[in-house]
Amino acid sequence: MPSKQETYRSYGEKIISLFVRLLFTREEYSLTRLAELLQCSKQTVLRLLDDLKRAYRIELEERYDGNRKYVRLHRPEHRPLPMTLSEMEFNLLLMCRDFTAHLLGESLFQEATRALEKSQVLLPGDGTRSERHFAVFRPGTIDYTPHQATIKTLIQAMEERRILKLGYKPPEESRAKIRYVKPLKLFSHRETMYLHTRLARDPGKHGPAPDYEPLLAVHRIEAAALTERYYEFPKDYDFEAAFNQHFGVIKGKSFEVEAEFYDWAAPFAAERIWSPDQHVVRMDGHTLRITFTASSEWEVLSWILSFREDAKLIRPVKLVEKIRKTVECLRSIYST
Repeated sequence: MPSKQETYRSYGEKIISLFVRLLFTREEYSLTRLAELLQCSKQTVLRLLDDLKRAYRIELEERYDGNRKYVRLHRPEHRPLPMTLSEMEFNLLLMCRDFTAHLLGESLFQEATRALEKSQVLLPGDGTRSERHFAVFRPGTIDYTPHQATIKTLIQAMEERRILKLGYKPPEESRAKIRYVKPLKLFSHRETMYLHTRLARDPGKHGPAPDYEPLLAVHRIEAAALTERYYEFPKDYDFEAAFNQHFGVIKGKSFEVEAEFYDWAAPFAAERIWSPDQHVVRMDGHTLRITFTASSEWEVLSWILSFREDAKLIRPVKLVEKIRKTVECLRSIYST
């Protein structure tokens, strides 16, 4: 049986949540919907509403549709709040939230949702907006829900310019390794979230920090702790120059790629920007040739093979040979 303190805390959380939802969203809620949101019975919702009206002098508007009761917060016609958010701006915020839902994880997604609910008070009209326009296709994505605390720690470290102690486990390692890093940028690439860092000195060591910039996949960070050491954000850091100039999130020595695409792959490849310096030539109605600069052989190899027989790598010759060997291995795997 829950203690009085636990019961009071649960009741307090519910009444605050109910009030904030009614205040900021300005939506009309059925008792059934409020019971679902607050995870309680409709009788409890009625008691919470009565307490809001009696103890806190909150005015509510109530109506019935058949035997279903709806409530919303009463608002005067003239509101002192400025209209600082347009309908299109709010819809774009909803779209950004929903398109990144798979990267946010459940906890951060709910935080973003609460922020948007509060922002509805700045909308013109009755303030109600549909949230059913946008969605994200999730198969193949990483579930970042277990990494919510880590992401918040990374954000705090970047805000406060504090060196992080990380336990990071690469896929080829059996256990996590400890690294001290200066977090520079948290970014997403396709379905994965990355932390770009610069290596910091281990505690107790002297001299300059190692000249190395680890790129870490967030879901492989097993532990993240703030240290009491601070760093200055490097004045020479330029994320766009580091990552958005060439094909490939893995940054090695750059090289030129030339490839041809056929049939369905040709229009597909033509619709996308693979690298800012790409050059596209239509050879005929069914063939497209693209040249650009890349920095990751592995990613180019995976990219070409994803088009199956409708793409052909022309150069670099060294990578063409690697693809040939890969195809031979695939043939041996599927020969039986």
